[in-house]
Amino acid sequence: MTTTIFLVRHAAHDNVGSFLAGRTPGIRLGVEGRAQAERLGQRMGRERFDAVIASPRERTQETASAVALAYGLTVRTDERLDEIDFGDAWSGKTWDALNCDPAWVQWNEQRGTARTAGGESMSEVQARAVAALSDAASLRADGAVVLVTHADIIKAVVCHVLDLPLGHVHRFDISPASITPIVWGDWGARLLWLNETIA
Repeated sequence: MTTTIFLVRHAAHDNVGSFLAGRTPGIRLGVEGRAQAERLGQRMGRERFDAVIASPRERTQETASAVALAYGLTVRTDERLDEIDFGDAWSGKTWDALNCDPAWVQWNEQRGTARTAGGESMSEVQARAVAALSDAASLRADGAVVLVTHADIIKAVVCHVLDLPLGHVHRFDISPASITPIVWGDWGARLLWLNETIA
């Protein structure tokens, strides 16, 4: 039995790319992001799925709601799909400020071994994300499910599926409102395609 899992990154919030949002509360989709999420929902309406599960962050919940409308589904929340715990020392900081922090530089240069200011390692992120996928697959055997989460969470899962070292997460992009589907089964997992973007 296999399950198709559509990994979806949340749509863009107003200041995406200008600072590290992390788990900072209250970061929601703006006008452009809501329109992007609506287009994503229309695109996902061409797929078959019977569950939508999302990270608890506001931006993922809003994106997931737009996708769930395609089939009139209710969004479920899974804490294991949450953004990386960057801690208060990094969350909300601009990239310029972060690039002056040696610990931040080390985190990006040594993703396979370093820990964030919040104390989470990339391997721990990968373990919780993979567990969430495994549980979603077991609930939807021979079906399909949409998981709405964050870029680094999707990157960690892709590294797991392709057996790539976690230090290679910088070698591919996961864009806002993008779709990365995976087939998950008892035999393992297979990446169908990577980072389909919604204009």
